[in-house]
Amino acid sequence: MTIYKIDPSHTSINFSVKHMMIAKVRGDFNKFTGTFQFDPEQPETSHVVVEIEVSSINTRDTQRDTHLRSADFFDVGQFPHITFNSKKIVAQKDALKVTGDLTIHGITNSVTIDVEGPSKEHKDPWGNFKIGLSGTTKIKRKEFGLTWNAALEAGGFLVGDDVNISIDVQLVKQPQ
Repeated sequence: MTIYKIDPSHTSINFSVKHMMIAKVRGDFNKFTGTFQFDPEQPETSHVVVEIEVSSINTRDTQRDTHLRSADFFDVGQFPHITFNSKKIVAQKDALKVTGDLTIHGITNSVTIDVEGPSKEHKDPWGNFKIGLSGTTKIKRKEFGLTWNAALEAGGFLVGDDVNISIDVQLVKQPQ
């Protein structure tokens, strides 16, 4: 089993949510850690753990980010981290289905991430061995206790319930 750690400077964790039923607002998290224990011969024995600092949320709007950190949404004072802990990995041709426990706002639900990769291992110019993965999933924010909303005068709600999540991860092989 080879252990890889997330390279935060070459990794992105992004999300999008409909705003006013019109367009998607996009954002990301800037601080996170994680490991991928990977056996290419038996990928089903592999394991993923990720921890995200919720206070690092960035939607390119300071007022909105402050609101998202508040008790109306993530309540970072009480729930400072989002975590993912894989429970099952199914290998497919050049892809993985990674199912695990996603905990947001103190509520844990099972989520499956469709993953492209991992890529072949490559050596960077500094002698580090790296692999890459890309994944997507969709969750319902209300299933994680993120229920704040506002009704619109014309009907509907300010914030959509579906949250699209995409990840692009570069991982660094750890010494054995």
